[in-house]
Amino acid sequence: NQQGREESRRWGELLRRQGIERPRLLSSRWCRALDTARGMGLGPVRPLPALDSFFEQRDAAEAQTAELIRAVNLLPPGEPLVLVSHQVNITALTRVFPASGEGLILALPLRAAPQVLARIAPP
Repeated sequence: NQQGREESRRWGELLRRQGIERPRLLSSRWCRALDTARGMGLGPVRPLPALDSFFEQRDAAEAQTAELIRAVNLLPPGEPLVLVSHQVNITALTRVFPASGEGLILALPLRAAPQVLARIAPP
């Protein structure tokens, strides 16, 4: 919807103001997540299955979260990393229940209980 498109555009603006212009951008393969990632206007988006929602398959949470941690930690260091996913995935990873559109900054490398450095309200 229009509100979601505006929010993703504002996220892109916020990140660019912080000097994050061409991050490594990974997204769930779900269309709304991909739309959000692309709408940020920060460059190419790479779909990552480990970011797909497991809302209807809660028994997949542990394995999928472990795969996300592994995939992120295998990335070469350097570029900023932006992940676009779903509340259920974020909560499984961080134990934080984010508001719709909220962003979290996590310490890297990720671990089983990642350190949440900041929570950012939707721009």
